Amino acid sequence: MAKNEPIELPADSGDEYDFPVSPEALDRGQRARLIRRTRKALDLSQSEFATRFHVPVGTLRDWEQARATAPDFAVAYVRLIARHTQMVAEAVA
Repeated sequence: MAKNEPIELPADSGDEYDFPVSPEALDRGQRARLIRRTRKALDLSQSEFATRFHVPVGTLRDWEQARATAPDFAVAYVRLIARHTQMVAEAVA
């Protein structure tokens, strides 16, 4: 991010991996934050989360670090995981 770009969303000081985002990157940043917070709330490493919910670990890493924008279906899947963790884990086992 260039020094002159406006900041739309400051970094979360409680999350060492969070980052500030520009207006253009806001959606990607919010998706990354949702995925990362969901995984951390379940107390799972990236590898554990990826294995448990059948997501390629490299893809998960890219989404969490906002190197790639998680598609809508992935965001919906993560929201479902957050609300119904055990049900989803059983469904994909």
